Amino acid sequence: MSCCSKREVVTCANAPAAIGPYSVAIATGCLVFVSGQLGIDPTSGSIVEGGIQAQTRAALTNLKSVLECAGSSLDHMVKTTVFLTDMAQFAEMNAIYAEFFTSDFPARSAIQVAALPKGGIVEVEAIAVLPHQHECDCDCQ
Repeated sequence: MSCCSKREVVTCANAPAAIGPYSVAIATGCLVFVSGQLGIDPTSGSIVEGGIQAQTRAALTNLKSVLECAGSSLDHMVKTTVFLTDMAQFAEMNAIYAEFFTSDFPARSAIQVAALPKGGIVEVEAIAVLPHQHECDCDCQ
């Protein structure tokens, strides 16, 4: 089986556990697909207080942790999707997002949704390149 057809469940002790029947991330071939990260404190499992900026910071910190557990990083991100319950908070979310991504930005979509799990107001999912430390028979290194 080639590396591009293998699928690995990623676990991460430094980020909130999945709150349903899904994995926090799946690595396959050259990519890691990270499930939406809410602004949850990984220790308490609760949404952080402080509004959109605090939740965005927590969501992106959780995303960073999951990527690192998978063997990738924010620098290897290719696509994010940001879900907001109120698009009027886009500028505030974007100010925090700009602290995490300062150049060579990933592609991004931002979508307003009716609601998010646990009463969150922002959620961020991502796709990142997964650098390999081993030989791979696909052209993804």
